[in-house]
Amino acid sequence: MTAGPDAGTHDTETGEREPLEGRVALVTGASRGIGRACAMALAAAGAHCILTARSQGGLEETDDLIRRRTGRASTLLPLDLRDGAAIDALGPSIADRFGRLDVMVHCAAMLGVLTPVTHMRDTDWTATLAVNATAAWRLIRTIAPLLEHAPAGRAVFLTDGHAVRPASFWGMMAASKAAMEAMVLTWAEEIPPGSGLRINLYDPGPVATRLRVQAMPAADLSSLPGPDAAGAAVAALCLPAETRHGQRIAAAT
Repeated sequence: MTAGPDAGTHDTETGEREPLEGRVALVTGASRGIGRACAMALAAAGAHCILTARSQGGLEETDDLIRRRTGRASTLLPLDLRDGAAIDALGPSIADRFGRLDVMVHCAAMLGVLTPVTHMRDTDWTATLAVNATAAWRLIRTIAPLLEHAPAGRAVFLTDGHAVRPASFWGMMAASKAAMEAMVLTWAEEIPPGSGLRINLYDPGPVATRLRVQAMPAADLSSLPGPDAAGAAVAALCLPAETRHGQRIAAAT
């Protein structure tokens, strides 16, 4: 990990305390798209962000954008979510480095291959499940103790409409995200009454991202919203004032 929290996180324009001042947020898939937008929105709210993705270059670009917007650095952690041992070490590493984790936003995802169910290949299925479902379980397991001890722990998992509305050829995404949703909502049910931890799913709907282009290379994305709206919505779910818990929240259409 590189860099660490900066002191004195106040809104420089108003002088008011930022809602996530002094808090630490982990964002997966932060090198581009919605993950980058979430990281920027959380940083703008005062959080020190731990950014993970496979691409070091993409993480550095996100960090540069955050520095320009807030004047603060992030902690960069290149991470392949197919590496179970690396995920397992994440919680202890954050505890050793920061002593806390207040927010976790899981944006990283794999499209898989758009193909009939009968044509799915073992390697594609295994890789998609590893990123979209197994990695989410490992993240929950490694960061839960930190979030449970946070004064207002927040966890948001990005999901996809195909998890609840299956469509032809989207079987890998649908099945893997449905598994993730079931696991996240089960975890939410297991949180004892009186806990300050809030856990939710967020479905941003169609967004103009690289993943969307990968899925539909010939589609016109000019009418779709960019990632910033999704980033702002997710950041709002991470604020201490948020009361929703165990819900699947979809973007307004």
